[in-house]
Formats: sequence, C-alpha cells, structure tokens
Amino acid sequence: MRRFFVGLTICGFLLAMSASAFAATQTISGQLIDQTCYKMNKSNTGVDHKMPSGNEANCAATCAKMGQPVALLTSDGKVYTVTGDLAANNNAKLVPHLSHKVELTGDVAEKGGAMTIAATNLKMISK
Repeated sequence: MRRFFVGLTICGFLLAMSASAFAATQTISGQLIDQTCYKMNKSNTGVDHKMPSGNEANCAATCAKMGQPVALLTSDGKVYTVTGDLAANNNAKLVPHLSHKVELTGDVAEKGGAMTIAATNLKMISK
C-alpha cells in the first residue's frame, strides 16, 4: 500500500510540473515583424530597416525568406516568435503580411521568458 501512495504522489508531482509545458490555444493581435532586426533596433518594425551600415530596403522580407524568425509584436510590447504551419517553408505564408496588423490563432507557450505562438490561422486586420 505504501508503494502505491508513493507512486501516486510521484505521478501527481510530475503532472503538476508538466502542466506549464502545455500550450493554450489563443488568438493574439499585433504587427508581424522581423524578430532579429527588431532585437537590434526597436524601430525596425516595418519592411525597411535601419542598420549600422545604412538603410536596407525590404530587409524584413529578405530575412524572413531566408528563414529568420518572424514575430508578432503586440500593442503592449510583447513579442511572440511565430512557429508552426504559418512559419513553414521559410515563412512563405507570413512574408506577404510583414509589418501588417494581423490576428494569429495558435498554441501559445512560454519557455525561459520567451513567448511562442504555433500559428495555424492568420486574419488580416490592416496594412
């Protein structure tokens, strides 16, 4: 009987610890940005970016097509790295919407302070 309770306690502990690892499906709105360039300069939210070497036209699309991470920047400043179906094939479905305000639906998770959304649906709000 004692083994049963020890095993039950361990299972309960493991389940409680893994609960935060499960993602919750949410719909989040914000602006699609090139995450790498945004980290370098917070003003890089459009398609053209200010770089140390000068201005780069269409930088966001070029980087996204090379597989650099695309992120969703919310109005309160949160940044969600976009993963999942919409980020497949070097962000092919996201590139046309860079710098646009969109709604993404997908599983949201946090790991080490970084937020991700495994997006399965995109709804255009405005350009």
